[in-house]
Amino acid sequence: MKIGVVGCGALGSYYGGLLCKAGHETHFLLRSDYDTVQKQGVSIESPNGDFRFHPHAHNDPSEIGACDLVVIGLKTTANHAFSHLLPPLVSSRTSLLTLQNGLGNEEALEALFPDNTILGGLCFVCLNRIEPGRIRHMDHGLIMMGAYQDISSARALECVEVFDQAGIPCRYTDHLAKAHWEKLMWNIPFNGLGVAGSLGHDGFIVAPSELGSLPSSDCMDANALLGDAEWEARVRGLMREVASVANELGLSVNTDLESKLIARTRTMGPYKASTIIDFERGDPLEMNSLFLEPLKQAKEAGIETPLLERLTLILAELQGRQDRSK
Repeated sequence: MKIGVVGCGALGSYYGGLLCKAGHETHFLLRSDYDTVQKQGVSIESPNGDFRFHPHAHNDPSEIGACDLVVIGLKTTANHAFSHLLPPLVSSRTSLLTLQNGLGNEEALEALFPDNTILGGLCFVCLNRIEPGRIRHMDHGLIMMGAYQDISSARALECVEVFDQAGIPCRYTDHLAKAHWEKLMWNIPFNGLGVAGSLGHDGFIVAPSELGSLPSSDCMDANALLGDAEWEARVRGLMREVASVANELGLSVNTDLESKLIARTRTMGPYKASTIIDFERGDPLEMNSLFLEPLKQAKEAGIETPLLERLTLILAELQGRQDRSK
């Protein structure tokens, strides 16, 4: 397949690298890492084996041309660039796969490309971009993939097979919406609380008007959140709130998923979720897709989510501090 990867941070580079290694014609659309990748390629450090690969490197989407598959690993804060970045890569035969966090991404793609196959992939993987052209894979790697519209399921199954043959554990889901909410059960607490923890326990106690007066310190990795009884209780509380919204929406999340997610996270060690990395770099947080849209849907469903509401207040305060400091 001819594959275009748009958003070549940790996620896009890792999965794009495995597809490239498997022999697919892989084109990376790059921004800050363009010079490094063009000259040196990309190195992957992984417990499954280190490797280096050399994709076709581009900094202009018009150089790539139409692809069979476009893999999108952009931060959702860059979704406004879809209309500029993606059309040169898309023809009538192109499938578009978003590996992005949260809700609303398939809808944004479908609005631009209503006649193309839109796929969603939920990635369960521990990755970090260490420096330009260098990715560290620590644990896991499964992708749950499904079609945004049922009529596209044949293309989803084809892509699942392509990923599987490239050594990427990949499973097909015929219920993409359910898979999204199950992933949110992990993403919301470990991304959100990891950042909110920089305000300490007081962030969840003081009046909203007092948040601005609280000093901030370091963010909290997965180990720290699960190593403190009060923070673990918040993790579990958020998981249950998310599950209750999903179930109210008719998605039937299994009651044992909370325990499975906690057990899986304990194997990750001091892992920092992507939102923590963004915050520490001073980059915008993925507020809308990961926190605000789930909260909006909870309110529309009539489900009370006090922890999620509190978390969004804290994250908005911390994002505001960063914005003001710039």
